[in-house]
Amino acid sequence: MVRDDAAADATVLVGRAEELRSLVAAGLRPPSIVLVEGEAGVGKTRLVTELLRHDELTGRRVLTGCGQAMREPFPYGAVLEALRDAGRYLPDARPLNGVTGALRPYLPELGAYLPAAPPSLGDRRADQHRLFRAVREVLDALGPVLLVVEDLHWCDDGSRRLLRFLLAEPPRKTSLLLTCRGAEAPGGLPLGSAFRPAPAATNLVLELRPLDTEQTGLLASDLLGASVSAEFTAELRERTAGIPFVIEETVRTLDPQSAANADRMTARRVLDSVAVPARLREAALEQLSALPVPARRITETAAVLGVPASARLLGALAGLPPPRARQALVLALERQALVELADFHYGFRHTLARQAVYDAIPGPHRQELHRRALSLLRDEIPVQYAQLAQHSRKAGAPADARRYGEAAAAAATSAGDLSTATDLLCTLLSEPGLDSSDVDRMAVKLSELANYGTAQHEVAGALERLLSDDRLSRTHRGQIRLSRGLLLIRQAGSIEAARTQIELAVHDLGHRPDLAGRGVAVLGQPWFGATPVAEHLRWLDRADEVIANTTDRTLVLTLLASCLPSRLQLGDPGALAAMDSVPTAVSSPEQQRQLARLHANVADACAWIGHHRRAGSLVRSAIELASNCAAPYLIGIARSTGVHADWLTGKWAGLDDKARSLLAEYRQLLPMSGELSLVLGLLATARGEWDRATAHFAAVGPDEPENAVTPVVLAAHAGIASMLLSHSDDEAAAARAGLGLDLLRAKGAWSWSGELLPVAVESCCRIGRTGAAAALIGEAAQKIRDLDAPLAAVSLLFCQGVLSLHRHDHSCAAKFFHEAADGYDRLPAPYPAALAREQQARSKLAMGEPGAADAFPALAEEFADLGATRAAARCRHTHRATGAVAPSRRGRRGYGNELSPREQDVARLLADGHTNREIAEVLFLSRRTVEQHVASVLRKLKVASRGELTTAAR
Repeated sequence: MVRDDAAADATVLVGRAEELRSLVAAGLRPPSIVLVEGEAGVGKTRLVTELLRHDELTGRRVLTGCGQAMREPFPYGAVLEALRDAGRYLPDARPLNGVTGALRPYLPELGAYLPAAPPSLGDRRADQHRLFRAVREVLDALGPVLLVVEDLHWCDDGSRRLLRFLLAEPPRKTSLLLTCRGAEAPGGLPLGSAFRPAPAATNLVLELRPLDTEQTGLLASDLLGASVSAEFTAELRERTAGIPFVIEETVRTLDPQSAANADRMTARRVLDSVAVPARLREAALEQLSALPVPARRITETAAVLGVPASARLLGALAGLPPPRARQALVLALERQALVELADFHYGFRHTLARQAVYDAIPGPHRQELHRRALSLLRDEIPVQYAQLAQHSRKAGAPADARRYGEAAAAAATSAGDLSTATDLLCTLLSEPGLDSSDVDRMAVKLSELANYGTAQHEVAGALERLLSDDRLSRTHRGQIRLSRGLLLIRQAGSIEAARTQIELAVHDLGHRPDLAGRGVAVLGQPWFGATPVAEHLRWLDRADEVIANTTDRTLVLTLLASCLPSRLQLGDPGALAAMDSVPTAVSSPEQQRQLARLHANVADACAWIGHHRRAGSLVRSAIELASNCAAPYLIGIARSTGVHADWLTGKWAGLDDKARSLLAEYRQLLPMSGELSLVLGLLATARGEWDRATAHFAAVGPDEPENAVTPVVLAAHAGIASMLLSHSDDEAAAARAGLGLDLLRAKGAWSWSGELLPVAVESCCRIGRTGAAAALIGEAAQKIRDLDAPLAAVSLLFCQGVLSLHRHDHSCAAKFFHEAADGYDRLPAPYPAALAREQQARSKLAMGEPGAADAFPALAEEFADLGATRAAARCRHTHRATGAVAPSRRGRRGYGNELSPREQDVARLLADGHTNREIAEVLFLSRRTVEQHVASVLRKLKVASRGELTTAAR
């Protein structure tokens, strides 16, 4: 039988913080009665274990007993087992009265503390009542005491009667905690229909539900010691039903790296390779063997079908007449071998239970069941091609498996489910016995699908195997190689390899100018790697020649979707006008996909060079176009660009959560993961969360630019340098900015310099190199003079202000900062605009301009409204340092038990593990003030320690 004990091995309690708090509160307020219900493996024992370890219950007397699966004739066993431990506490308890002697025959271990056994009353019920009173008297003498009885569903009738007696009028210093699988209790009522809770006691019923997808991922990450991908988490949740015990048994043998980097297909393959854990297999087979033959046949049939099935289909496949099939199904449901998964459709609670039963079916019988399933399912409407392919494969009919598999892939493609279609084609291509025409046909389909789906590593691997497969004809090798290159370019660390594959593909595709043109256009995209702009321009010119010499509307759109955004990224002044002239009418799904790609790529370019409003509108149109033509990869590109645009335009509310969610979904797709990690790093920097920011910037790949997204790397260098400047580590900041400038100059894409230039100039000036700063400003001005690069142009105004400030020309600095703020506002870019206004105010303050200090409270509010915690605190600190009086804020709301904005800042930094000294540095506060805020946060959040707050935040 499966108990919850295994879940107690996990190192972190996931998804049960509220339940644990409720248990602690009840345990501290006797008399109390708590019933924890939940299915097998859901974590009842783990929750009880955490309760008994809790600091607030340290020193509390605890008695524990449990019901036994194999019920021996031992009346009152669960409670008396708990009382055996009372000997540890009785020496310090008050003297026991005479009635407790009734326990002597049952608990000889306590003979030293119990009075003599009284004679029988001559009436069984009277003797039983006296025994029950004796138990209550012992508990009362031991109080305060916590009595725990686990697995109430397995308790004997005597134990349940005794517990009902105790619960009807519980000892005043006793807390009773019971755990139970409600569905397995006799009649579904753990304590019987006659039970009524005591009105004078605290009564609490907690139903533990399976973990949701997010909680499943947290538990798996903790067990593996590494974060797992969203795709792996989703597959794991589906296979385990979120039951903690099953999750643990599933992942304990896995390689953490395989789970961390798994896309959907890889996650399925990894989890398919997991053998059913021994304890789960034994429990499933024990349950199966206890069933009568008809119910066992129904259960085995459900295992072969593998999907929720109707009673009619289960009975037909099991070969049982309808009345007998219904009886057998009801019995399988009552014994919990099967469950109702949807309306009148039945199957297993989780995949591993099904696999255990399936593996136990003898091979010849299993294959015969697949043949019969194939015969029955052929007549089902609508036709379930994927199921037919699976049953054909298992029944030993490979030709039928290929035919149904390709039909299933086509149906999935038509329905927009590219992931399933890709998975089916990869499975078909891995089958032995395919001839060359089969391989060519399915390989081409796979290569076409792969470009728009989000499955990456598994498909790239499948295409690589195809390129070494002699059955693939030379005619199709170039297309397969091109598709592999397009997948590799989306994967971290693979950009150089991708460019090599695409160049080889272009050479091989002389007979397919349309596909060769696509490869040429991709090689012209400047945002990947450290390849100089001049080389990208040569490829773009070749792509323009293809566009000029074709009348194929689809090909034109395909090439424009790469070439126009590429030229816009490089600051081509005519690119946006050319975008406006592209017709929006399409005549096929492929044309719509290419139009969606054009909108997504142009949106990304607009975000990087400073057309922020245009970026937002194009993100919306790209998502709409891609959603209507089954292009999940393009949706991902647009969504990540939308997060970047939200950062740029100051829409930070909820942006951190949004970016994290998307990063979990697209972790394996380089263009999205890099951009999302960058935004998370920039947000963390603005809040003073230095460790978090450092980790996110590192994920971008700034130290390996040849295999990263170039504008993202440049912005990451700027973010790291800015963080170092905040720490007054000016030399390190200048060195980091220098790395960014080296890449910028080698690449030659000065349209991307807008975020790097201000921090590079500031760091140069701080280390006394104002001449180098002036030279950099002159160099950048010359490079962007003829470019459409509004962000870079405005940043030069900010740079001029910084240089003037360090030259002590405060009047000139104030002028430049004012112009920069206006320029940033026009983009719009609220955060750098506010930074420019802050520097303008500091320049005026340095000049001694009357009332200059009055700007800082308003600036603090502006930063606070954005979510720029550190800048807001800096402005408040500056205002305090001037000795000025903050404007009155009469009517300011009181926060009561809610956290104030300042307390929210402190709570977030606390949850990240910051010390009081670090929090004081980030928020420009005194240590004493931080201590007061910390105490208030812990009190309002009702947590006992900083560690508990950190755990709750996870």
